[in-house]
Amino acid sequence: MPEIIKEILKLLPSDKISDAYFEAANVVLYTKDKGFFLNNDGAIRKCVEEFKKRIELRPDPHICEKKEFAEAEIRKILPPEAGIGGVIFDDHRSIVIIEAEKPGLAIGKQGALLREIREKTLWVPYVRRTPAIKSAIVENIRAVLYQNSEYRKKFLDKAGHRIYDGWRREKKSEWVRLTYLGGARQVGRSCLFLQTPESRIIMDCGINVASPEEPYPFLDAPEFNINDLDAVVISHAHIDHSGFVPYLFKYGYRGPVYCTAPTRDVMSLLMLDAIKIAKSENRESLYETDDIKEMVKHTICVNWEEVTDITPDVRLTLYNSGHILGSSMVHLHIGNGLHNLLYTGDMKYGRSVLLDPACTMFPRLETLMIESTYGGKANIMPPQIEQDQLLCNTIKETLGRGGKVLMPVLGSGRAQDMILLIEQMVRSGELSPIPVYIDGMVWDITAIHTAYPEFLNRNIRKLIFHKDQNPFLSPIFKRIASQKERQQLIEEGAPCVILATSGMLVGGPSVEYLRQLADNPRNTLIFSCYLPEGSLGNRILHGEREIIFKSGPKTEVVPIKMEVLKVEITDHSDRKQLLNFVFKCSPRPKKVVINHGENTRILDLASSIHKQGRIETVAPRNLETIRLR
Repeated sequence: MPEIIKEILKLLPSDKISDAYFEAANVVLYTKDKGFFLNNDGAIRKCVEEFKKRIELRPDPHICEKKEFAEAEIRKILPPEAGIGGVIFDDHRSIVIIEAEKPGLAIGKQGALLREIREKTLWVPYVRRTPAIKSAIVENIRAVLYQNSEYRKKFLDKAGHRIYDGWRREKKSEWVRLTYLGGARQVGRSCLFLQTPESRIIMDCGINVASPEEPYPFLDAPEFNINDLDAVVISHAHIDHSGFVPYLFKYGYRGPVYCTAPTRDVMSLLMLDAIKIAKSENRESLYETDDIKEMVKHTICVNWEEVTDITPDVRLTLYNSGHILGSSMVHLHIGNGLHNLLYTGDMKYGRSVLLDPACTMFPRLETLMIESTYGGKANIMPPQIEQDQLLCNTIKETLGRGGKVLMPVLGSGRAQDMILLIEQMVRSGELSPIPVYIDGMVWDITAIHTAYPEFLNRNIRKLIFHKDQNPFLSPIFKRIASQKERQQLIEEGAPCVILATSGMLVGGPSVEYLRQLADNPRNTLIFSCYLPEGSLGNRILHGEREIIFKSGPKTEVVPIKMEVLKVEITDHSDRKQLLNFVFKCSPRPKKVVINHGENTRILDLASSIHKQGRIETVAPRNLETIRLR
């Protein structure tokens, strides 16, 4: 038994605790004494104050009421207005998950209803919001976790032992090294490898979907060994940051993956969609569904600003990055105050229609690793109001001439921005009610947004909490759920807007819509996301006016006669916001490492930060290693 648990037990009555486990960095104590579970006179609170760790007391599974009785009691206790759906029991951890449309009503004033459930059932209740839009992926992920409850209990305990059992490697000196296995001087396949004398941690592990020549991170680098990997931290769900994680599990990794809950759900959906697309194109998929399930089983969800140890000498805190649902900046506190670094991932330091701006306040900060997608001198975005008006006018003009608007979008982030913008325009009367068809995984990811409103900005949270005002439930939005429905939509002459993945026109239904709509000058193609060099979207935006489609032995050449334009609405910070973020960071970093951008943009941003702030800047290449301390 690790020392920390021994020390905790010294502060508690010896006959009250029947078992003790880790749940990653948290400690869970079990008791067979009903009275001690319901009232321990502050003994557990004293342990928390003493050890500054999260310590939870639960009933031993043997004293919990039978599940049938417990569920009946729960449904009797909770008011009908709470909209109780599923009641799911995690037998091995004495937890019951209650799904409710209105969690506040299920919790009760100051938690009164949850206390009543504990007293009458001896289960520990947790309330989760039922998504306003039914989400198959959320249900499937929860099912995987519940079906593997016993395995999860053992895995979380093992993760805790890694944190608390002491150093595995000999500590001869103190140092921190960072190696770029991807994402340096490029956009795509982000993968940063952090090493200390004790720890081996990966931050992000993505795929470069726009570059068939160099799609994957350099996991064959001599310093990387999958068997030594302690933890993976994922900043957000986009494929260029998360898409390679199941590959780690395919080749034997069984350690923890840390991220927010919405990041776990969205990245799982994107990965399943990647497998589906590969099979539809007769390509071998990089990994299988079972590898994604393994990833889900090993994911540890962390809320923003929740501090948690992940190895003996590294402490993790995630902060809002303002990019997409659940996206996070990764703050690592290394050693006993040895070094503090912040990896921004993709970020937006500005309020968007969906999210609050990126956080700038941190307890300590020496090294900042910041993205540079729009870091070049010319990357100053026009005023948001101008772009919103351009979008509105273009939709009006296209529908007025009887055409269709095709908007290729990223499934998470840009798609929901567009959904909210169009809904606002219709609600305000700028646009008359128009049919907006949603294809690909956009619908499912939008459903995930309704499951986690606490990660959205205040305005959208208020609308979601009032079901009759939920913008995602507007009747103008219609789902395309099959190839037959897609074909009917294309053949119909009625004007409409179509949102479909992928945003770069690299696979997905957006390519099929383009093939069938491109030669009609009444239609319009509107890009709204970053288009990397080599992608079909980039080539069309820069003047390519014929597309070659191959389907088996057949080759089809389609002329592009539809109107093409780009609306500069981005979930990344432009150059001005990036500079503002660096100089608003508190405390101000001593070193800034620039990544995730085209070569010239990275060098431009590095030069400006150095000149304006007299801060040391570094612009590494892939496979370069930087000593941070």
